[in-house]
This record gives sequence, structure tokens and C-alpha cells, in this order.
Amino acid sequence: MGDLGSGATGNPRSGLADRELADRVLGGWLGRIAGNMLGKPVERGEVWTRERIDGYLRRAGALPLTDYLPEPADETDALALRPEWRQCVRGRIHGSCRDDDVDYAVLGLHLLETHGFGFSTEQVGELWLLRLPYLQTFTAERAAYRNLANGLKPPLTATCDNPFQEWIGALIRADVFGWTCPADPRRAAALARRDAALSHSGNGVYGAMWAAALISAAFTAPSVRDAIETALTVVPASCRLARTVRRVVALYEARVGWEDTLDTLAGETAGLGWIHTVPNAAVLTAGLLHGDGDFTRTVTLTVRGGLDTDSNGATAGSVAGVLTGAAAIPARWRDPLEDTVRSAVFGFDGARISDLAERTARLARTGAGRGLVTLPE
Repeated sequence: MGDLGSGATGNPRSGLADRELADRVLGGWLGRIAGNMLGKPVERGEVWTRERIDGYLRRAGALPLTDYLPEPADETDALALRPEWRQCVRGRIHGSCRDDDVDYAVLGLHLLETHGFGFSTEQVGELWLLRLPYLQTFTAERAAYRNLANGLKPPLTATCDNPFQEWIGALIRADVFGWTCPADPRRAAALARRDAALSHSGNGVYGAMWAAALISAAFTAPSVRDAIETALTVVPASCRLARTVRRVVALYEARVGWEDTLDTLAGETAGLGWIHTVPNAAVLTAGLLHGDGDFTRTVTLTVRGGLDTDSNGATAGSVAGVLTGAAAIPARWRDPLEDTVRSAVFGFDGARISDLAERTARLARTGAGRGLVTLPE
């Protein structure tokens, strides 16, 4: 992967030595990409329910799941998978597949390198128009892109003719703000809010803030449970996202099992749709808690939970990768990626994961104090 930094100069905000910071940032990148690849073949929540995913794995002799998805055991399963499955199942992976869950991490890095931590929501939109193809955007992002092209400015880009304002798109864009603000969750959340306001409102924005804070907290939190609790402090306690996450935590503390927890939350979030932020936050939180810091268990449980599998797998992998560091991620997840990212972001296709991680860690080290942002008390 190349030299990821050395020495013990440290990051004054996080207290992490440079080498540890670099390893954890690389862990976040690798985890996001691996988790995305794991969930991508079954990313059709209305088709690939939790029960169907486990049935697929059972027929392929892959339960418990400890690796990328196996090839389908029969033609019926193969026809139901996303067409990219041939580049995402074990034994066929040679670098990452292109996916918006990774494109936005790349674009977020480019945003911070171009405009610094003081970027505006308008600058986010300008960068989309310059670097991101319209047909590689979806739901709320496509609505916002269309509004931008028609001359609207934020926050109208998020609210005009956009029925997807609380869907998961802003949450999947949040990782880079957590990676570059280690152990500073309020700052990470404020950056994520500024980005999310281009295309989302309400729980769509809160989901992005929560995810950025969660990843930021993971750099120094003693456990994933602590990181989740810290992340909840950056969003309104009464919002549905926060209430749903707290519900999952309460069930976990009551020793309710992973499957029963997801059954309960499926009933309580019924009707929101499989791409809405809230039910996906429930699946993600359950995967993180029951994964308990183990990378493999975290990403596999999260993807087996269904709904937006590639997005949830990506965020779970990012959190787990930051918690463990890249060196602790098993080789079966890292090696097939071949240190290569496929991306629709202009100028970044074929980039090295290690290079993106080095650039991200550099921002984390040098960005402290520049363009300082805070959330209102």
C-alpha cells in the first residue's frame, strides 16, 4: 500500500500519532470500499429482503458469512442480483467497482482539497456540475443536480420538486468529514450538514451529521457503543433518526438478538421505504453493535440486514475500519481491491486507495483550526 506516514508528531486535535492516524484513515477507506462491494450485488431492498439474502447464502454454503458474497448457487438467484455482481463476488474481484457510495467519498476529498474546510454549499454544487456525471446521480442528488442546472441555489436545490429529501444520499457522502476531523465529531457534523443541505432536509441531513460524527468519534472511542452515543449528541434528540438509533441501542442493552431487533425495527419504521435514512440507520446501528468492533462480523451482519445493502455495508466498513485500523482488516477483504478505485468522478478513475488515504490523512493533520466550524449549542 505504500508508506502511510511515520513518526509520533501527532494530531493535536485527536491526540493520535501520525502513523496511527494514517492507518485508521486507510482503514476507513478500505472498509468503505470493501463494505460497498460486499453489499452491491443485493442492493435492491424490495427484492433482497433479509430472509432472501440468508437463503442465498445458505444455498451457496456461505452461512455464516465471513467473506465477499459467493457466486449464486442457481440461475434464479443470479437473475435477481444487480448486473455488476460478476465484479463483486469472491474470486472475481479485481479492484473496486464504480459506485456512488465511493464516488462521493472521492468527491468530498476533492472538495476539501479545492476549497478547504470553509467550503460553502454552493461550492459543493459547483463541484458536482464540474466533476460528477448527471446519470451517475440518483434520487435526491439527481433532483438537486437538475435544480442546480436550472439555476436554483441552495436551499431550494434540496426542496424544489424533490420527494427524496430524507433518503440516504447525504449520509453516504459524510465519511470524508469524519476522516478529516478525527475525534472532533461536532466539527465533522457541521461540515456534513453544509454538504447535505444541497440535496436533503430533516432526517436526511441529520443522518449525514450522525454518520460524520460517528466516524470521527471512532478514531478515539473505547468502543463502537461509545462512538454511537457520541454521534447522537450532534443531532436533535427528538428527531426520528435519533429516536430510532436509541431504540436499537436499548434493545441491544436488553440483550435482544440481532434478528429480533431488526424484526422490531422493521415494524416500527414500516412505510418509510428501503432507501429512507431512518430504517437504514437502524440496520447500520444493529450491525455495528452486534459486530462489536470486529470488522468481518460488522460488515457481514450489516449487509445481511438488507435494505440499502451497499450503502450500509460501506458506512459500517468505514466505522469498523477506523476502529480497527487498516492493518487489522483481514487480507481477504483488502487484497482483492488491488489498491484501486473505479470512479465516475472526472480525473479520479483508477486512483490508488493508498493515495486517497494519504491525501485524506494529510488534511486531517493539517486542517485543524483552518476554516473552523461549529454547531450551534
